[in-house]
Amino acid sequence: MEKIKKGLGRGLSSLIGEVNVEPHKNQISISDLVPNKYQPRRNFDKSNLEDLTNSIKERGMIQPIIVRQSNDDKTKFEIIAGERRWLAAQKAGLHNVPVVVTEADDLKSLEFAIVENVQRHDLNPLEEAQGYKKLIDEFSYDQEKVSKFIGKSRSYIANSLRILTLPDDVIKLIESQHITAGHAKILVGLDNASFVANKIVEKKLSVRQAETFVQLFKKKRKKSKISKDSNIIALELSISNKIGLNVDIQNNKRNKGKISFEYKDLDQLNKIIDIIKNNY
Repeated sequence: MEKIKKGLGRGLSSLIGEVNVEPHKNQISISDLVPNKYQPRRNFDKSNLEDLTNSIKERGMIQPIIVRQSNDDKTKFEIIAGERRWLAAQKAGLHNVPVVVTEADDLKSLEFAIVENVQRHDLNPLEEAQGYKKLIDEFSYDQEKVSKFIGKSRSYIANSLRILTLPDDVIKLIESQHITAGHAKILVGLDNASFVANKIVEKKLSVRQAETFVQLFKKKRKKSKISKDSNIIALELSISNKIGLNVDIQNNKRNKGKISFEYKDLDQLNKIIDIIKNNY
């Protein structure tokens, strides 16, 4: 009998303990494995998956996949930790893969999946928050217990969960990778998060540009005495960013009004005049 102690990661080892495995019996057909229904990770990076596939082709699968017997189909084994290795093994053309079969309930299965992904930084902030929320909603964890389990501060867990307060349409933009997790952190707490998110996609703003946009937007709204249409404010910001001058657009319900440019010296006035002369 062989004791598996290393290679599973410190967090995984503490969860699984020491597992006795008979070497000639720890191979399972790749078709007998099914994904973990509690896998918090939804997107697998294609380039990383390709690298792992090439590594498996050259050296074989060194690290076993941790599995449990499926509750839905007793002839199958559900992956607890190692779904990325399983996907790569399929791409590499393997027929059998090394596994560690263990007994684990749904809670333990979720814990395994979260620990493996968090330790390897494989989860984006949305997936990480969804994993923590599942521990809280389905297994009666509180933020303090999640904090101790993951080994991160309670404030970290609280801030992580805040991303889930974003509107559903923004969450979908994150899931579809139209906006990044970096963008999402900027949007948390904004009362116009959906509007800003759509502007990020429309204008293809970087995270830094999005931060500037939000700051200018807040400044503009605070400065404005009359509540303006969001699109008018966005237009003001767009023009202001392009010419480098403050712009004010007054537009009534009949779409009549005026546009003002603020200049602070003669050079800026000449700039405005040159823009008008060169374009009209």
